[in-house]
Amino acid sequence: MKYNQYKPLSQSAKIFKMGRIEVICGPMFAGKTETLIGRLTEASNRGTCVEIFKTLLDNRCAQDLIMSHNSNSLPALSVRKAKDILSQLDFCDVVGIDEAKFFDDERINCVNILANQGKRIVLSGLDMAYVGQSFDLVARLMSVAEYVTKLHGICTQFGAAAFFSHILSKSNEKILLGKRKDYEVLCRACFYD
Repeated sequence: MKYNQYKPLSQSAKIFKMGRIEVICGPMFAGKTETLIGRLTEASNRGTCVEIFKTLLDNRCAQDLIMSHNSNSLPALSVRKAKDILSQLDFCDVVGIDEAKFFDDERINCVNILANQGKRIVLSGLDMAYVGQSFDLVARLMSVAEYVTKLHGICTQFGAAAFFSHILSKSNEKILLGKRKDYEVLCRACFYD
């Protein structure tokens, strides 16, 4: 089946094969990838077939891994575009996608097709850029998801719940791959101060 040809499930198939979309979002250092790894590991431990994907743009660790800031990792396939995920799937039941904000516009169509085929799709990624504006595609993913988990960090200046990523370097790029030396997470009061 080509990825852009969706065939609706019959009524009886719908009863037994219900997929879903889950989005894990929040600022930098909130534990998004850690939460994704936990959910995918739990599914795998139950004997469920799991496939994990990441974008080729994410080169912070090995191309064949997703890795949390706590150094927990799982094997993953790197793909250039969201539609490439569809051609990589065999008989898996759960699809994990890390750094969802980096994929192209086709990811909404892609995850809907997979969920409509009965697969559980679990995505993680930033919901806002460091300038305080939402990532439109992540917001759209949240709108079609059955479950949304919004995580928060701890404000590096005040210690309160933090929802905003703040860049420490001088850059005008909306998306900048980075680590702890490049970003901090702030509460609303500190971000707008």
